[in-house]
Amino acid sequence: MGKGNFSDEFKRDAVRQITERGYPVSEVSQRLGVSAHSLYEWRKKYASDVSKGGDQADEIRQLKRELARVTEERDILKKAAAYFAKDAK
Repeated sequence: MGKGNFSDEFKRDAVRQITERGYPVSEVSQRLGVSAHSLYEWRKKYASDVSKGGDQADEIRQLKRELARVTEERDILKKAAAYFAKDAK
């Protein structure tokens, strides 16, 4: 993976995928074409931007992450159901 100049917004989005959506660093690294080392550095830099306002903020972050994952799973299942329903006719 070569040296890339990524915008701050791109870096923040990559960090959000790790911190808020719960994706593993290795998966995000492969998907975005960025080294895992860079992601760890970005996480150090940009994760501190998120205020650490106690237990309630942590719970909200965890619930948002879980909601995003469940929503994604639901969408995949909807598409699969529509696909198989089309084949059954």
